[in-house]
Amino acid sequence: MNRFLQNKWALSLTAGLFLGLSFPPVNLSLLSFPAFMMLIHLSTICESNRELAKYSYVSFVLWNIIGTYWLTMASAIAGVAAIFANAAIMIIPLIIIRRFHSSLKQPLLISALSAATWVSYEFLHHNWDLSWPWLTLGNAWANQVSLIQYISITGHLGISFWVILTASLAYIAWRSQVRSTALLAIGSLLLFPSISVTMFLLSNDGVDSNSETTRVAVVQPNHDSYQRYGGMSSLNEVMDSLYSITNEIKTEDTELVVWPENAIDANIYTTSRTARQIADSARSWNAAVITGAGLYKLYDETPDFYRDTYQGIPRDIYNAALYVDNNGQISRYDKHNLVPVVERFPFVEFFHSIDVLQWFDWGKIAGFGQGYEPSSLNTDSFVTHGLICYDSVYPGWIRNYVNNKADFLTIITNDGWWGNTSGHHQHFAYARLRAIEFDRWVVRSANNGISGIINPKGEVKIKTEYWVRTGFVYDVPKKESLTFYTKFGDWLSYLSLAAMLITLGYLSFRKES
Repeated sequence: MNRFLQNKWALSLTAGLFLGLSFPPVNLSLLSFPAFMMLIHLSTICESNRELAKYSYVSFVLWNIIGTYWLTMASAIAGVAAIFANAAIMIIPLIIIRRFHSSLKQPLLISALSAATWVSYEFLHHNWDLSWPWLTLGNAWANQVSLIQYISITGHLGISFWVILTASLAYIAWRSQVRSTALLAIGSLLLFPSISVTMFLLSNDGVDSNSETTRVAVVQPNHDSYQRYGGMSSLNEVMDSLYSITNEIKTEDTELVVWPENAIDANIYTTSRTARQIADSARSWNAAVITGAGLYKLYDETPDFYRDTYQGIPRDIYNAALYVDNNGQISRYDKHNLVPVVERFPFVEFFHSIDVLQWFDWGKIAGFGQGYEPSSLNTDSFVTHGLICYDSVYPGWIRNYVNNKADFLTIITNDGWWGNTSGHHQHFAYARLRAIEFDRWVVRSANNGISGIINPKGEVKIKTEYWVRTGFVYDVPKKESLTFYTKFGDWLSYLSLAAMLITLGYLSFRKES
């Protein structure tokens, strides 16, 4: 055992393996504790930050490969680049954690600051053009819903704080053999789940005797994502396929029909024949419709850069949700959280601003246009929205909808790009976190699956099989409650960031003086 603990390569590879296996669909979430104990130990036995970077990078690459290998299914080059770049960024918080462990004395302070450092990294990584929140530590616990109910207070980054705090205390207790530190570690390990289990047992199913419901028809058309028009001959055939399965499953009192991202496998205008056809169907069904589509937008005034022109008018293309209410009124939501490189060129606005000689056509390079308005589908009987794929892993963005009186959360996605890999299992699991954070039912429509219904406790009520053409109807309860996290947002992240920066400043000042 001692040889293992002194073997830096063994520590690095084992930690990376454990972290990869802690995520869905394997769900060995508890492995995240020993994994970070090993990484902290690695940081203390390395003689320099440079040496730590060398060994830990291998660990983080392995973690990224196991967790997100499926990225290469959509784009091999972008997937490989994302894996290696994300692993490199993870080195930074570990180096800061090493600084705290080597410079401070109090176990609880060291561990709290280590947890704050990792939370700060994850929070910042959520909020820039190269954001990649998929391997946020809290996501590893998405299927352990009875143990994580407290994220309705902290947000899912509270799980990351708990994991690092506990791992750091356990490591210090092991090194020091101090009983009080060991008790702190045990207390940290048990406290958060104990609170969570209590909350889980005391809360109901999200259904009160007086709860109003919305009858929702969820469609999973199972069109082939790798072929134009989903493997069909034309857009008309695509629409016929969508109408066919919708008419099979909907009932006379259905109030909302949900089609997935890219259901309309073409770029259209909101005034196009296809959009008007959907509006006519919504009126005849007396039901609202949410569907994914590529939507053009024409600009009244010429923006700084744009995709191209149509009849001399500048325009862009958005990965969007088309909203149609039961009266046939059309509106839209343009996706805000776009996948870096795959959907939008990172920092494109900055590069455009410094390209004073206009060497590049940044409008064409940019990819999809980026939406900034959290638009909802508002009807006389309910309010919801069409979170598109990647949007659903950004709780800070979803807060806008819940604070704007969303009765339930609606996610439309196309996980077929990743094939039958871990990706679609992870994406479905992460929706369970959103249900708990916001105390809302979740309606999920995925092109090839997994579609489903999740209650506010994170429990799965309906879950479809992958790569199956299907659909279902469910009476979704409406909720108005606002969780602590909904009201106050990323308070834990801001406190963590402030604590980390203040302590780093203090240590630098102390060293200089």
